[in-house]
Amino acid sequence: MQESNHRSFTAAAEDAGRRLDQFLAGQLPEASRARVQQLIGQDLVRVDGRAAKASLRLRGGERIEVLGEAQAPPLRAIPEDIPLDIVYEDEWLAIVNKPAGMMVHAGSAATEDARNRGTLVNALLHRFGSLSGVGGALRPGIVHRLDKATSGLMVVAKNDVAHRKLARQFAGRTVKKTYLALVHGWPKQDRGTIASAISRDRVRRTRMTTRRSGGREAVSHYRVMRKMESGYGKFALLEVTIDTGRTHQIRVHMASLGYPVTGDTLYGAPREIRDPKGRSPAISLPRNFLHAAKVEFEHPKTGERLAFSRALPEELEEFLTKVSSG
Repeated sequence: MQESNHRSFTAAAEDAGRRLDQFLAGQLPEASRARVQQLIGQDLVRVDGRAAKASLRLRGGERIEVLGEAQAPPLRAIPEDIPLDIVYEDEWLAIVNKPAGMMVHAGSAATEDARNRGTLVNALLHRFGSLSGVGGALRPGIVHRLDKATSGLMVVAKNDVAHRKLARQFAGRTVKKTYLALVHGWPKQDRGTIASAISRDRVRRTRMTTRRSGGREAVSHYRVMRKMESGYGKFALLEVTIDTGRTHQIRVHMASLGYPVTGDTLYGAPREIRDPKGRSPAISLPRNFLHAAKVEFEHPKTGERLAFSRALPEELEEFLTKVSSG
């Protein structure tokens, strides 16, 4: 190995008959078979000094060199015709009511074939044509996020000036965000503040936790709006405001108190809610009962204080009726 991105190997006698891509996949444990084929396809592999195909069968004794790192084609979001619930728009920004089940944008690991199909960003680009570029090519216009399984209001920036001014408001905690959440159980207090730092779970990397030291500050305030009890158990409908916008913040905070958000199986809610007496059929919610119901901020151009709201979507209203009457 001459330098960090230049690696060389010698095929052993027992490697005779193996395909070149199979051999390299075994020598480069950090690389997938697809990644190895990408290296070969980008002419970054030499066998005895010459270019070779992935399907080349080795004889044993060949010198195989990897000359560098494969370059993934740059991903960018593309327009897609998807209906949107636009609450407000002007030349600076738009307020969108995102449905549950829709990702805000694709991750950096998205493949060419799965380029953010069905995401909010795709729909926004089709609707508005162009958006701010501050967040990068995969996240045009996106100032803040909502989880895929969460519905509700999002602020979208149409140009870079608006994006930077809105981002400063979010960072400065002057944006007021209010959520509605249905949780399992009745909180001991009708009002409360949760100020537990949040960090990524060491074992389950898709989860966040309040149980590790050194996490990022997170503050949530909740108010019990309604308590329900039926054959399905006890539930509480909460209004939650957040001072910070950490990943899964409300979900993690409520679960840390022992009151997981209904439908949120990642943080302890049951997949199916049963009536122990068998009087009512089992029910389930294929999303989180969490809805970004209100947002309030200053217009990036005029400075006017704007406030928008959207009621619970129909599927959550129907679920409320089931759990309160079951």
